[in-house]
Amino acid sequence: MPTPKPTSRFIFLTITLLLSLTFLTSKATEDSDDIEELIALDEEQEQQEHGGTHHPKPPSEAEVLSRAQRIVLELNNDNTQMAIDGNEFVLILGYAPWCVRSAELMPRFAEAAGSLNELKNPVLMAKIDAERYPKVASNLGIKGYPTLLLFVNSTSQAYTGGFSAEEMVIWLRKKTGTPVVRVDSIDEANDFVKKHSMFAAGLFDKFEGPDYEEFVKAATTDNEIQFVETSSPRIANILYPDVKSTNLFFGIVKSEPERYTSYEDAFEKDRILQFLNDNKFPLVTFLTEVNSAKVYSSDKLQVYVFAEADDFKKLLEPFQDAARKFKSKIMFVFIDIKDDNLAKPFLTLFGLEESEDTLVTAFDYKSGAKYLLESDPTPARIEEFCSRLLKGILPPFYKSQAIPDNKGADILTVVGKTFDDLILRSSKNIILEIHTPWCLTCETTSKQVEKLAKHFKGLENVVFARIDASVNEHPKLEVDDYPTLLFYPGSNKSNPIKMPTKSSAKDLAILINKHLKAEAETQDMAKDEL
Repeated sequence: MPTPKPTSRFIFLTITLLLSLTFLTSKATEDSDDIEELIALDEEQEQQEHGGTHHPKPPSEAEVLSRAQRIVLELNNDNTQMAIDGNEFVLILGYAPWCVRSAELMPRFAEAAGSLNELKNPVLMAKIDAERYPKVASNLGIKGYPTLLLFVNSTSQAYTGGFSAEEMVIWLRKKTGTPVVRVDSIDEANDFVKKHSMFAAGLFDKFEGPDYEEFVKAATTDNEIQFVETSSPRIANILYPDVKSTNLFFGIVKSEPERYTSYEDAFEKDRILQFLNDNKFPLVTFLTEVNSAKVYSSDKLQVYVFAEADDFKKLLEPFQDAARKFKSKIMFVFIDIKDDNLAKPFLTLFGLEESEDTLVTAFDYKSGAKYLLESDPTPARIEEFCSRLLKGILPPFYKSQAIPDNKGADILTVVGKTFDDLILRSSKNIILEIHTPWCLTCETTSKQVEKLAKHFKGLENVVFARIDASVNEHPKLEVDDYPTLLFYPGSNKSNPIKMPTKSSAKDLAILINKHLKAEAETQDMAKDEL
């Protein structure tokens, strides 16, 4: 799951366990009926207390959540194995009381349990305090918080769905034998549209044949999108208005400006799945804690805009226009620049964590390259930025501090923007110290370099330099161990020589003299050949 915000949005209330041990060995469908009876009895009693003709108000959100939480079984040392062995499907949430992410997930988990109960789905929803029952949690395979595991006939598998209640319900229905929902009436269709923010709709004259089989294979393989089917063109038009065909159709519906997208390809499982992958996200996705894992796992190139919410309103339309042109290849994401948990990790990659300006960036997670639009994000520039990114001709971005004034310095300060001029294009021999602020031994090496710089001061062909690798990057500077000392010979900057950082200043001086002598001989030989 994505890293949560530091304050919990939900407070989980411990609910007294209402189900007896008999529950554990009964069938899940019978359990659902029992719970519905309890709820019905509660409502009947409430009506009697207020008069037989009293019509109670619709339950509040808190009441609905409270009822849903009663459906979730609390596991302990005694009942865990009985629950797993006594039910075909069990989804277990391992949590810790102090875990913020657990607290955020629990209401969604309970809401999903309530929805599944209404649907008479056979899965048993259960949770366990992994801190209170560490041995049981460890035996289940719970190693962190929160953890979701699905047990099918007592064998566990990792949960791979989303973390909203709707996404959990979809994932579980598919895993428990309902990859496609069949709609047979107008009322069912209207109710389905109200409940689902995104779905894939299919119209089939008969629920048979090669096309239908590929449709079902795709529905079973996909874990994120609810598939719905009907044989009625009239019902199909409620699910997806303006269905042209009367016997075969497929399309995806989303709650955003590009609400309806029709499938125009052959009915083959892999092509259907590719179509869904290209179209399942909104034209511009607003990154949240809930959807971040899904966004990060996308295999598309990703273009991000960082801005304050009010400022982004001006950019939304041009971003949507660009997204329509590149949606099969590029995902467009908005991040509120004021949201430190979501924005700061990205901005740190660019050395722009303190920025408050609107920024447009891009990432290629396959290559690790990152890109920055270094001009005002006008619609034309956004489109050009995306086009060049897709063609592979957009120059990668390397973060750099501002160019410093090195006048009179014994040790030159190098930044990303000056690495070419001061290191690679220099005809002199360079001793470069590479350090970071968090490096525990870098300070010792820095003092050694300062001694060496004074010792060799006056030699015209030797330059000492240092670079902070935490805020400066260059494609030719690939170092992951700090501190690092590199000797760049004047005649061959493409093959720097790594020097020991744990040696004394005296030993380093001897080594530098050795390298200088070898470089002088190399240059003399080159002159003789001329």
